[in-house]
Parts: sequence; C-alpha cells; structure tokens
Amino acid sequence: MKFVLSTSFSSVAHLTRIAPVADEYGWDAMSFSDHVVHPEQISEPYPYTEDGSRRWAAFTDWPDPWVVIGALATITRRLRFTNNIFVLPMRNPFLVAKAISTAAIVSDNRVTPAFGVGWSADEFALMQQDFRTRGKRTDEMLEIMRLLWSGKMVEYHGQFYQFERLEMNPAPTARIPIWIGGISDPAMRRAARLADGWVTDLQPSSEIIDSIARIQQWRRDCGREHEPFEVMATPNDAWDADGYKRLEDAGVTHILTMPWAFYHGETGDVNLKIDGVKRYADEVIASLS
Repeated sequence: MKFVLSTSFSSVAHLTRIAPVADEYGWDAMSFSDHVVHPEQISEPYPYTEDGSRRWAAFTDWPDPWVVIGALATITRRLRFTNNIFVLPMRNPFLVAKAISTAAIVSDNRVTPAFGVGWSADEFALMQQDFRTRGKRTDEMLEIMRLLWSGKMVEYHGQFYQFERLEMNPAPTARIPIWIGGISDPAMRRAARLADGWVTDLQPSSEIIDSIARIQQWRRDCGREHEPFEVMATPNDAWDADGYKRLEDAGVTHILTMPWAFYHGETGDVNLKIDGVKRYADEVIASLS
C-alpha cells in the first residue's frame, strides 16, 4: 500500500515546507485539489454532502495544481504528484497537455494527473466551456493529450475537437499515467475504458470495494483486465492496518489522507501539519511497508 498526502485547503505558503518532509518520510505522493474560483452563490447544490453545502469556506487557497507541482518538483527527489481531482473539461485540451507535459519534464516523470468532469456549472460558464457535454468532451480530450504527448506530428477529427497536423514539444520522456475520479457509472466506466487508475470520493470501504468490483468487470468487458490498474481511495471508516489490508485485498493501491487531522484536527499551523506528516509516516506507513 502506498500513501498520498492530501493538501486540500492548505495554505500555499505551507506546501514548500511540507513537500520535502513528505519526500524524506516515505510518502509516495502529494495530491492537489482544483477550483479556479469560489462563487459566493452556486446555482446547484454541491453533490458530495447531504445538505448541498461545500466542504470548504470562502477564501480557501486553491492554487493552480500544475504551477505548484512544477515548483515542488524542484525541491523534492522521489515524491510523485497527483490530483483529487483536476477538472479537465473546464479547460482547453492544448493548454492542459502543455502544462502537464512541462511538469512531467521538470519533475523527471513524477506526475500522475487525475481527472474528473466537475460539478460546478458556474465555473464552467466562467471558463466558457460547455457543462452539458463535459463527459463526451473529456473522452476526446484524453485521446488528444495522448497524441500531443507523443511529440510527433498528429491530427485529430472528433465530434468536439478537430485539428490538422501539428506537434507539441517538449514531449514527456516517459508515458504519463492517467487516473479518473468520480463515483458515477459514467466516471467509473471511463476509468475502465481509458485510464490507468481510478480515484474514489470520501466513502465507506464497502462502497469503495463494490465500485472496484464493478470497474474490474467493465475492464474485462473492454479486454483490459491484464493491464496494470491503480486505485487511490479515501475511506471514511478505515484508519489502521486491518482496514487498509481489506482495501488492498480488493484492489486499492494508494490511500489518500490528511495526516495532521489524526493528531491535531483541522489545524492551520504548518508546524503541526509537519508533525502529523512525520508521525503518520512513523506509525502507519512504516508499519505497512
């Protein structure tokens, strides 16, 4: 089992202090959430809480993930970087491909982008992207980015995106793995068909295990059952070796967690966060290595 450090809701100023510690103490990766703006009012309820309220307050830091990843890659040696989750169809595929390929090169191929289709129609409108077609556009965007990352002359003629022969360089020097996040059937089917992994929401272990079984069946239907596949899970009811072992047996490869919460709650003190990163590594990660 590998462990991924969630940086959600953390001050950007804390990240350059936390990353080298995570790198030293055996964490596999750091993960970054994604919002461009925080509308004061939203037109639709937030879908991942019972009352529709968002899990964060206004004025929370939401740094651009790829800018931060590029910066942290220069002060770490082995730590990987991923997302929970980057909203792909809210962007232009060429700009996303360029940002990720650059981060891959700067980090010596230590990036695993994790994409979702998003929930905020308000942000899509501000980004001038069609919310209704976001799923189908995501499928095409994944194909386009793979082509662009080849560094060769490529062209594409899809329903939503079309372009004649062009190339994008510098290209990554290794294949970039892609994970897909989301707990809807379309999201999990997309992970089964097109991706190298799946990212859960904050869920009970039983739901995670059931979802993995369904994804595995869809992968068999696609003839992909022999290809490597990773799962980054955020269980809300597993915090020890037994709970993690049950998830590992079901196919979970990575646990996403915010370690300081176990020791210091939702602290804004960077020194307490660093203490949590170290203690969790010593008490949990080391015991499962």
